[in-house]
Amino acid sequence: MGLIKKTTGLMGLAVNPNPHHTLGALYGKILRTLQKMPEQSVYRKYTEQIVKERAAVLQQTKDSYEIENKINCGQAEELIIQAENELNLARKMLNWKPWEPLVAKPPKGQWDWPPSKA
Repeated sequence: MGLIKKTTGLMGLAVNPNPHHTLGALYGKILRTLQKMPEQSVYRKYTEQIVKERAAVLQQTKDSYEIENKINCGQAEELIIQAENELNLARKMLNWKPWEPLVAKPPKGQWDWPPSKA
């Protein structure tokens, strides 16, 4: 049996009693949301890649410490916050439809970097 985590050590962030289940549910929701986007969407392509990699880690292990070490992006509770934020963004992206062409032609130089001095 693994160690029982008593605190995250982060102010205001409580320990999740079952991070494996929570992350699995969130990653599934994100992937289902991404499936509604066109396959050529850049956001879908790269977000799907990251989420599938993290979901694969969940399938390989049940230990939250090992999940944290393999994903290497914070504690399980922080990974849950990241997944919740990504799910919110994915749902917003469905409404925004950034893969569709612009309604009007952008002004000259709008996409130039670094911006030129006027």
